[in-house]
Amino acid sequence: MPVISSTRDPEALSLTIVCEFAAPVERIWQLWEDPRQLEKWWCPDPYPATFETHDLTPGGTSDYFSTGPNGEFQRAWWATTAVDRPRRLEFDGGLADNDTKEHDPDGSMHGTVTFESIEAGTRMTAVTVFDSVPYMEKMLAMGHEEGSKLALSQIDALLAEVPAA
Repeated sequence: MPVISSTRDPEALSLTIVCEFAAPVERIWQLWEDPRQLEKWWCPDPYPATFETHDLTPGGTSDYFSTGPNGEFQRAWWATTAVDRPRRLEFDGGLADNDTKEHDPDGSMHGTVTFESIEAGTRMTAVTVFDSVPYMEKMLAMGHEEGSKLALSQIDALLAEVPAA
């Protein structure tokens, strides 16, 4: 299981998840950069993600949706704010209206993901900062933490099946 810790900090409105993977930093970066690979792990099984757009450059946007086994459907978005390939990625994101694609008026979050070479491969630290207590509570009640850990746990299988580009 690649997730080694998950920590909530209600005062900082943050959730930090740390993972370790037996692959080099560049390979883990590819899993974020390539939308077809990202789709295979971004949302937990059985709620696959489909990225309609994915521009991992500062100012770029990513629009995606997840679907569930019983017809559940949820749109979401990213706006990339900073990239230091392959060491750091930052983006704003949140849910979107399923019909209009308008961003959720309840709030958004800022994600910072760092990639560090370690002896065993890569340590990836993902920090999510919510823009308000109500939005953090909403997202955690929807299963954001558990879903994120499940999604990240799918990466090991993907590393085994998809060779590095």
